[in-house]
Amino acid sequence: MPALQGFQQLFSDKDERIDVARACLMIAQDAYPGLEVERYMGQIESLALRLRTQLKNVGGAEERVIALNQFLYEELGYWGNTEDYYDPRNSYLNEVLDRKTGVPITMAILYMALGRRIGLPLEGVSFPGHFLVRLRVRGGVLILDPFVGGAPQSEAELRSRLQRVIPEGADVSVAELPLEQFLEPASNRQILARVLRNLKGIYRDTDRPERLLDVLNRMLVVSPDANGELRERGFVYQRLECWRAAQQDLAAYLEREPQAGDRDEVREALVELTARSARLN
Repeated sequence: MPALQGFQQLFSDKDERIDVARACLMIAQDAYPGLEVERYMGQIESLALRLRTQLKNVGGAEERVIALNQFLYEELGYWGNTEDYYDPRNSYLNEVLDRKTGVPITMAILYMALGRRIGLPLEGVSFPGHFLVRLRVRGGVLILDPFVGGAPQSEAELRSRLQRVIPEGADVSVAELPLEQFLEPASNRQILARVLRNLKGIYRDTDRPERLLDVLNRMLVVSPDANGELRERGFVYQRLECWRAAQQDLAAYLEREPQAGDRDEVREALVELTARSARLN
């Protein structure tokens, strides 16, 4: 699997040196086997070059944010896809570039890629329910929403977002929650894991085990210690009749989680897989 090997190489470096846009394009190679990563990376560079030519007389960070928003949303016509939010194309960066639309996290990845190329050290924020972007400025931290034109988010708007994801009846006062804990910058691995979780949910809900397997393979590169994903991949392998691979994953899962609440279910599956694997010899 050359594409997966190349993906693994990205993660041999320190987190801050992982190229998130490149990694996203490599994730898309599972769904688009002929995808040319360098062509799309070149497209991002070309967009950044166009934007830089418009910034000759723009100095401050806030002014650059305004210029980025005007360029990406008004001039180029990008928009957050509210019409077909769960279309998997929204989670693939090549499709975001081609169709000029995506979900919050992929719009944020493109936004950060362009912003950093014009001198804005933008950071991703894994805010509950809706990915955002932050920028340190002289007066503090500016929180931006690339899904809605890069609009700055007030404290009231952020607390309103939190309210939407708190379960009904929970004994929690949003007004008393320390907002800062939800606005910490996400690592590059965390950003990519969230992209993959979106795709996992889509392919699980639409019952596409082959695509789900591709996503789980990537997830275990990004987060090698994700035991839940290892277990899930084992059961996907079982469903796809890849008996030995399923046996290997589920055995490894039990070795890592000997007291797992689902250990009896996994052991039962392993008995069946061992028998099936023996028939292959």
